[in-house]
Amino acid sequence: MRGRYRILLGMAAGVGKTYRMLQEGRQAQTEGRDVVIGYLEPHDRPETAVLAEGLEVVPRYRAAHGTLELEEMDADAVIRRAPELALIDELAHTNAPGMRNEKRYQDIDEVLAAGIDVISTVNIQHLESLNDAIAELTDVKVRETFPDRILEEADEVVLVDLTPAELQERLRAGKVYPRERAEVALQNFFKVERLSALRELALREVAEDVEARRQTLVLDPRSQQAVAERVLVLVTPEPRSQRILRRAWRSAERLGAQLDALWVRDPAKQLSDEEQVSLAALRRLAIVLGAHFLEEEGDDLVATVRRFVYERGTTYVFVGTPDESRRREILRGSLVSALVRELPGVDIRVVANRADRPETVR
Repeated sequence: MRGRYRILLGMAAGVGKTYRMLQEGRQAQTEGRDVVIGYLEPHDRPETAVLAEGLEVVPRYRAAHGTLELEEMDADAVIRRAPELALIDELAHTNAPGMRNEKRYQDIDEVLAAGIDVISTVNIQHLESLNDAIAELTDVKVRETFPDRILEEADEVVLVDLTPAELQERLRAGKVYPRERAEVALQNFFKVERLSALRELALREVAEDVEARRQTLVLDPRSQQAVAERVLVLVTPEPRSQRILRRAWRSAERLGAQLDALWVRDPAKQLSDEEQVSLAALRRLAIVLGAHFLEEEGDDLVATVRRFVYERGTTYVFVGTPDESRRREILRGSLVSALVRELPGVDIRVVANRADRPETVR
């Protein structure tokens, strides 16, 4: 039997996710359960270190990386130890090169498959589908991400929450970072407006998770109808399509819809090296998000999309705004207007390029 998975989600570092994980572990131990720490990142926080005392720690795996020796969670050792509950910090962490699994959430999946319950932690900015939104909110491009399905497949997602003011106070008190780093953090990532936006994203994510679980409980799976909505996102082999794909995925999730990503390849055009890299990245992102990535050859974009839409039963089509080289063409109505004309009854949504917004006058 698969272990039970509980994820503690926060808006940013310092809200108390690891502390809460250890509290729950100690409580479980008090209740007589066999509890171990699979991996703990105390971040040099004394309060966290004290709370970990008395809990068995599974030895870490030492991985050589050049001249460095990195310590990672040893999933095999946790499984051999076979506790009832394993506490595993930072599920979005990227493992050292050469390890069996690239990401810690993959290690956790193996632990769960062995029948071990897991409590883990993560921040909202690591959620793959929010990667572009987080970059816009914080001016930081998060490199370590995890698929949204991890939250969906967890048995429980719990928000560990603080107000922005409370988190800033913890920073000033040196409870998150050393005092010399705290002031710099307060002037950058931990500004009130950024924390407020991150908190809103975290609250929304958990609220949507609760609603999705409620609907699952209310509906008898045997009586559920086939998915009524189907979303199609048009992509091209360029970096900006990743943002369009993520936005379409978020909308598909809210609609409870399947998502198709379609690239209509011009048979007369050879891809450049940069375009091949972008195409590979799009395919990987589609896999992470659970979207169906499809490639169709055609020299008539609208006709190809029309055929695809009717074959797949698409109800929503997402397209991106044109780049400068195509703007004149689009303004004449050759794409969006043609899609509206050729696809009656199908919603057409244009994903704006935030870089095109005029600067706000202050």
